[in-house]
Amino acid sequence: MEKDYTALLDELREGTLDKLEINTEEFMDFQKAFMNYSHRKNIVGTAKRGGGATYIYSKESNLI
Repeated sequence: MEKDYTALLDELREGTLDKLEINTEEFMDFQKAFMNYSHRKNIVGTAKRGGGATYIYSKESNLI
C-alpha cells in the first residue's frame, strides 16, 4: 500500500503530526508530492546520517 504523502504533509501542516520521517526507499515518491505541495516553503527537512530525512512544519517561511 502506497502512502498518501499529500495527506501526510497536510497533517504536518495542521499539527496532527509533529514530524514526518521519510526513509531512503520512499524518498523519490515523497519528493513528487512534496514538490507539488502548495505549502512546501514552510516545511523544513533535515537529512539523517545514513539516509532519509525528518520534516517539520514551520510557520516562519523565511528559514531558508
